[in-house]
Amino acid sequence: MKTTQLEDRLSQVDLFHDMSDKALRRLVGSGREVRHEQDHRVIGEGSDLSLAFHVILEGHAVVTSVGMERRIMGPGDHFGEISLIDGQPRSATVVAQGPLRTFAIPREAFQLLLDDHPEIARNLLQVLCRRLRQIEASTAKK
Repeated sequence: MKTTQLEDRLSQVDLFHDMSDKALRRLVGSGREVRHEQDHRVIGEGSDLSLAFHVILEGHAVVTSVGMERRIMGPGDHFGEISLIDGQPRSATVVAQGPLRTFAIPREAFQLLLDDHPEIARNLLQVLCRRLRQIEASTAKK
């Protein structure tokens, strides 16, 4: 994907929509596109390896935790941020459902982005709060 196309795609992701063009160019320069085959385990629950934050560019992936399917993700969705923030093992497994293409940002680059662009951290907090509320609502119904 061309750099400008990738910048446009990333600017539509909830975490990055407030970023300037210059910051988006830096973001694109800090990561790389990764292709995953069907059924490839992109990240594994309990893994100590918190290597990257991923944004889905094309395809879908299923998220499981404690053996239960939690959600299906598609283009624009992202994963891996929790372990990058707290340094703890992965809280879920993400598996490609068919061909999957992600934009991966290594841990160090992601942390620098958070330091340099507080709007990303603010947006990330909103996303994590939304996920927590969804989990609380689903467990309250049981």
